[in-house]
Amino acid sequence: MTDPSPSIVYLNGNYLPLEEACVPVLDRGFIFGDGVYEVIPVYAGKPFRLAHHLQRLQNSMAAVRIDNPHSDAEWQQLIETVIERNDGGDQSIYLQVTRGVAARDHRFPGSTMPSVFIMSNLFTPVPAEQLQNGVSAITLDDIRWQYCHIKSIALLPNILLRQQAVEQGAAEAILIRAGDVTEGAASNVFIVSEGVIVTPPKDDCLLPGITRDLVVELATQHGLPYREAVIKKSDLQSASEIWVTSSTKEILPVTRIDGKTVGTGKPGPVWQHMHRLYQDYKQALRSGTTA
Repeated sequence: MTDPSPSIVYLNGNYLPLEEACVPVLDRGFIFGDGVYEVIPVYAGKPFRLAHHLQRLQNSMAAVRIDNPHSDAEWQQLIETVIERNDGGDQSIYLQVTRGVAARDHRFPGSTMPSVFIMSNLFTPVPAEQLQNGVSAITLDDIRWQYCHIKSIALLPNILLRQQAVEQGAAEAILIRAGDVTEGAASNVFIVSEGVIVTPPKDDCLLPGITRDLVVELATQHGLPYREAVIKKSDLQSASEIWVTSSTKEILPVTRIDGKTVGTGKPGPVWQHMHRLYQDYKQALRSGTTA
């Protein structure tokens, strides 16, 4: 058996094998976590909702005052080249922009060139068993900062929260701030209550998820009852269904929360409907009939 071809990445103007990609230790991303990122699924070589991802990237850069080093057309070319150099097909693109290299100082440096890194990972579908039976989640206090709408690379709080979930045999931590559900450690949250799909409204306490927004669009297009509203921790216990959404996990049903069964203990009928709609959307992307 031959070894697979090395992953080809983009780093500051160069395409090279991942093993050869290096950044200076004074890059502010390394020193301070001073940067932002995006994760973009790719199906049949086609990036998923690229315009939405690039807009969120721009929003994050503007929020942390990093000048965007590329136009949307340039970003698209860079991303498509990385996809092509990694043999197309299904992938997951990770894109990171940091403030660049400068002497270590908390204040912004006078003038730096942003560092840009793009890599491809193999897209791993959600295991069939999780789609059939759902996953477990726990609730934890939201210990993160107050600008969670920024997709920052400084993810240590999220890592600590997710690790607590893993150590308790759960797939995700659903976060609570002042009694209200914000999001998961690496996902957005939906519940179904009395047949209505509910998700928290977008604000600074949660990331405006691309998958989240697509679920809202699909619900609207197909006449599924939906609203944006505050979800209390107690609403999780009474919900007939709970979902978590992200670019790589898509729409994942939660069938146990804090050790208690959600609904029937199996993925519910509203999730099944939305899952089919989502898969249809992906198929349209693969066939080139949607963006």
